[in-house]
Amino acid sequence: MSSHPASTRQATLYRMVMPKHTCPYGLKARHLLRRQGYQVDDRWLTTREATDAFKAEHGVKTTPQVFIDGMRIGGYDDTRRYFGKPVAAPGSTSYKPVAALFGMTLLMALAASQAAFGTVLTVQAAQWFIAFSMAALAMTKLQNIETFATMFLNYDLLARRWVPYAYLYPFAEGLAGVLMIAGVLDWLSIPLALLIGGIGAVSVFKAVYLDRRELKCACVGGASNVPLGGVSLLENLMMIGMAVWMALPALGASAVH
Repeated sequence: MSSHPASTRQATLYRMVMPKHTCPYGLKARHLLRRQGYQVDDRWLTTREATDAFKAEHGVKTTPQVFIDGMRIGGYDDTRRYFGKPVAAPGSTSYKPVAALFGMTLLMALAASQAAFGTVLTVQAAQWFIAFSMAALAMTKLQNIETFATMFLNYDLLARRWVPYAYLYPFAEGLAGVLMIAGVLDWLSIPLALLIGGIGAVSVFKAVYLDRRELKCACVGGASNVPLGGVSLLENLMMIGMAVWMALPALGASAVH
C-alpha cells in the first residue's frame, strides 16, 4: 500500500448506474473511498453493453471495480481488504444475528417497563425481555419455516423422531411468548415453555458438548449462520427459567393450602 497521505490520493470507481438499476455495492464502495479521504472519479456504466465491455477489457467478472494509483484494487470486498477492514468469509458463522435480536428485545422490555411503571428497573422488565425474545425468535423462524425445519432436524432429538415437531416448534415458541407477554393462560404457556425449552436444551447439549458436532443453529431461522453452542443453549434455558419463575407463585400458593 502506498505511504502517501490518503487525503492527496485519487481513486477511480467504475460502477453500474442504469435507469432501472443502481448497484448497491458501487454506492458502498464510493462511500468507503470517501470515508478514507479519497477523491473519487466516479465513472458510470449506464448500459449492459458498456458493463460487459468493461468486464471484458479488464478481465473481471463483476462490478464495481476500484482503481487506486493506477492499480486495480477490485470490488467492494477487495477494497475493504485493501484498507485493512474485516470481510466475512463465505459461510462463516457469527453470533451477530442473535446479539441484535436480544439487544432489541431488551430495549423493548425496558421501554415497556418505563411506559407502564415509570422505571426500567422492574422484575416485569426481565420477564418481558424473555417473553419478547421468544416471540421475536419465533418470528424469525416463521419467515421461512421449511428452511428452519430442515436445519432444526440436524440436532433436535424429538424432531428427528417425529418430523412434524420441527414445524410445530416455532408456533409453540411464539404462542408461549405472546401468552407470557399478556400474562394470561399460564396453565398453557408454562408447560409449553418447559417442554420445548427442556427438549431443546438437552438436544443442544448432546449435539455440541457430547457429540462434539459443529452445526449451525436454527434459533434465528434456517438461513442464519449462527453456530450451535452456548447461545443456542441459553435460548432454551431462558424459556425454562421463565416457566419456572412463573410457576413458583402457583406452587407456593398450593403449598400454603
